[in-house]
Amino acid sequence: MKMAPGDKKATISDVAKLAKVGKTSVSRYLNGEFAILSENMQHKIAAAIESLNYQPSQIARSMKCGRTRLVALVFADINNPYSIDVMQGIEAASQEHDYTLLVFNTNNQIERECKILRLLRSYQVEGVIIHALRAHDDNFKQFSLPTVSVDRQIYDLPCDVVGLDNVQAATEVTHYLLNSGFEAMLFITETVDDIQPRQKRIETFKQIVALNQPCIGEVAELHDSKNAQEVDRIIAEFCARNRGMRKAIISVNGAVTLNISLSLKRLKLEWGKDIGLLGFDDPVWASVVGVGISTLKQPTFQIGYKAFTLLYQRMNGERSDFQTVLYPGELIIRESTE
Repeated sequence: MKMAPGDKKATISDVAKLAKVGKTSVSRYLNGEFAILSENMQHKIAAAIESLNYQPSQIARSMKCGRTRLVALVFADINNPYSIDVMQGIEAASQEHDYTLLVFNTNNQIERECKILRLLRSYQVEGVIIHALRAHDDNFKQFSLPTVSVDRQIYDLPCDVVGLDNVQAATEVTHYLLNSGFEAMLFITETVDDIQPRQKRIETFKQIVALNQPCIGEVAELHDSKNAQEVDRIIAEFCARNRGMRKAIISVNGAVTLNISLSLKRLKLEWGKDIGLLGFDDPVWASVVGVGISTLKQPTFQIGYKAFTLLYQRMNGERSDFQTVLYPGELIIRESTE
């Protein structure tokens, strides 16, 4: 008789008792060691398992072999489309190697990140793929699990790193806008605060503009990218300062691009006509809003797939020097910058 939903979960002892066999025989059955079990015993154990609706603990069974086949994914912001796209690549690679993913979201909170890192050992994960909050992060002091960092190097944490070649990407974006005849450019970013990709994109932008005078290049750091008044003010002031010039806005990521596009609507400015607009990341909607928005597309699936591949090698004894793997971005030109 099967247990009711509210009943206590059946154990291997319950199966053995109902089948009138030893726990060792049940364990052998569950591990597929049928050759040393009689056909009659196999039938009795199978019937007991079905009757009790017994579900063996995969984690407990794995731990007996010294492996849980669990990997932790820790993202700074799981709501960011970048994180979701990278996770798809990680998931594809993990399935190929028969690993299960435990996904954690720090929600951009350093205390939350610290708590998650402390908990990982209790979950018996074999390795960690992380999109850390900051490059200089005290949360990783004495952190010893095999780790791969996505998007940024974490100082004082020896690990492989996989991400976008931000210098190449920012160089391609800035030169494209210069060659397209834009005379004044505004790079809008979220708070930089020790976040490497943003630092590299902005530094590269400034260096190229400095070598291409009299082109004007400005950087605006948002305190809150969702603050409509702040975004409106920054864009309106930029346009007023550079009246009569061919202007363009560069956005640091997809979330900021969305808020900029909403601001331009409020300010009654049309991208592709009144002002140029180009954003890092390539969300699906960028191709369909207005006349389309030019983007710098990151190879997010490839980044995620490579991150798991490197972690798998480390979890299985790889001891070579740590790698930094940077992929080039792809410039997608749409009418917002033509």
